[in-house]
Amino acid sequence: MKKKLTPKSIDALPPATGKRYEVHDQSLPGLHLRVSATGGKVFGVSRRIDGRMKRIRIGAYPIVSLADAREKARDILRDIELGQYDQTSPSVADSAPRLTLGDVVPQFIELYAKPRNKDWRGTERVLQKFAPLFPRPIDQIKRADVVRVLDTIIAGGAPTRANRALAAVKKLMNWCIDRAMIETSPVTALRPPTKEVPRDRVLTDEEMVAIWHAGASEGFPLAHFTQLLILTGQRHGEVAGMRWSELDLEKGIWTLPAKRAKNATSHIVPLAPLAITILKSVPRFLDSDLVFTTTGTSPISGFGRLKERLDIAVGLDAEDWRFHDLRRTMATNMAMMRIQPQIIEAVLNHKTGIVSGVAATYNRHAYLDEKREALEMWANRIESLIAATPDCVQRPSKVMETAVLT
Repeated sequence: MKKKLTPKSIDALPPATGKRYEVHDQSLPGLHLRVSATGGKVFGVSRRIDGRMKRIRIGAYPIVSLADAREKARDILRDIELGQYDQTSPSVADSAPRLTLGDVVPQFIELYAKPRNKDWRGTERVLQKFAPLFPRPIDQIKRADVVRVLDTIIAGGAPTRANRALAAVKKLMNWCIDRAMIETSPVTALRPPTKEVPRDRVLTDEEMVAIWHAGASEGFPLAHFTQLLILTGQRHGEVAGMRWSELDLEKGIWTLPAKRAKNATSHIVPLAPLAITILKSVPRFLDSDLVFTTTGTSPISGFGRLKERLDIAVGLDAEDWRFHDLRRTMATNMAMMRIQPQIIEAVLNHKTGIVSGVAATYNRHAYLDEKREALEMWANRIESLIAATPDCVQRPSKVMETAVLT
């Protein structure tokens, strides 16, 4: 492919669909840009030397700019024409300052993770675990160096976090290969250090009631957040980021947009009457679209500290639980209430429960009535559990009891 290369046209080049492809610059014959399947772009020069076609690497874009690549290419092409090109001389990448892991991580996050991963901040955080290696040149990091970092993570009591760290650094190293920063990955075929066991924790009725009451005692906005988390069964990040513009309280619908859903699929959540009552009691910040906020500009956070307080209510001797277990608890109870599996999957916004393909385009309300019935049955069960709570169990404050349970 021949094309006049400009910074704008280079940025617009799509990743290769199969093998990498080359774009030859019309402004400077001989200069080309090679594009890989992951979107990596590397400048080079193609020219015959002593009767044989040679490819001379210049450097990866955008580390090497288009202007720098053209200048270097002109130097190489001039030397070839004058018979002065030394084929054993180092390339511009060899003579440039060596990139360290600390240099590469921000580039990887900006150019690869952000455009492709909704949870790029999680990737950024987990890569910080390799901070002891940040001063090391990227091409000098060894397999043993990575293993030592993973061992440190495991020793700190986070074995599954070590698996996430390995997955992140594998992607980073493969990205570096595509950008010609390194020739081989030091972590190729390195197995996850920890065998993960799928969680099957389901909260008991007593634990659910304790969490409900403890959440109510938190006051706004954590009280409303905790109870909506239980009633809707959606992911805690999705509930925390709820917008007023996503809600239609008259119709009893919450439309979660694809850009906020974990699986990037738009999701309609029917709201039970109890959930609507809770939302109507939420004070609204002036000129803010956020439902759960203390600043008006950002959603609530501090879920770890909230869970520590809820742990006390559940009981310190209770088996470890997580916010995500609330979803599993709701799904388990729905199954006990004989709700069909595909409806439960649709409520949870799991891929297996979503109408796909062309049907999805014309059926955004797939299973809407069935989901509403399921969520109302679940809310009724929660209300019956709360109503049956013995007097000795801590009750929510009178304000919350009036606002939520009437």
